Amino acid sequence: MKNIILLVVLIAFAWNASAQQDAKAKQILEEVSTKMRSLETISVDFFFTMQNKEMDINERNEGKLELKGQKYVVELPDIGVKVYSDGETLWNYMEDGNQVTISYLEDGGSELMDPSTVFTIYEKGFRSKYVGEKKEGNKVFQQVELFPDSPEYEVEKILLAIDKSDKIIKSAQLHGTDGNLYGVEVKKLDTGKAMPDSHFVFNPKEYNDIEVIDFR
Repeated sequence: MKNIILLVVLIAFAWNASAQQDAKAKQILEEVSTKMRSLETISVDFFFTMQNKEMDINERNEGKLELKGQKYVVELPDIGVKVYSDGETLWNYMEDGNQVTISYLEDGGSELMDPSTVFTIYEKGFRSKYVGEKKEGNKVFQQVELFPDSPEYEVEKILLAIDKSDKIIKSAQLHGTDGNLYGVEVKKLDTGKAMPDSHFVFNPKEYNDIEVIDFR
């Protein structure tokens, strides 16, 4: 679950430059960051996959991310998960069991899982490397690899594919320390969509007989 959210975050944004990035990777990530910082809201429809050859696992599902500043909603309908944050409170809804847990955002775990903090994640320690370009049809993608300095992320490396023409991340692959290969591919990306603040607050009244677990 957390690896899926991480990859969704990467699709929507990239880190600011840091001293640990090589020159080409630094330039590319700066261009992506500048582009995405200029957008008030972002809505991303995506496919996500999980593969494990040894366990013969090959899953493919769909999801959606909507983000406005520090507020976000992540929906994974195929597995019955919704995550809401208004910038202060975090709601995790599981369709299986019709249950929502509520906590303060600061108590929600690693910042790596929080889309609103993605611009400062690089400070936690990621090294980057420019891999090269690849062409698919009439599109050219720049590839950048990210390597975490801390084992807390449970990640060996992440491969980003960035559209050279519009500087938007189109896909990401995460090699987990658990042996799984997680992937996200952008299906559709919209910017400038009106999103009221109330959109980022989970409303339990919309669900019959919901179990509410409040950790605040």
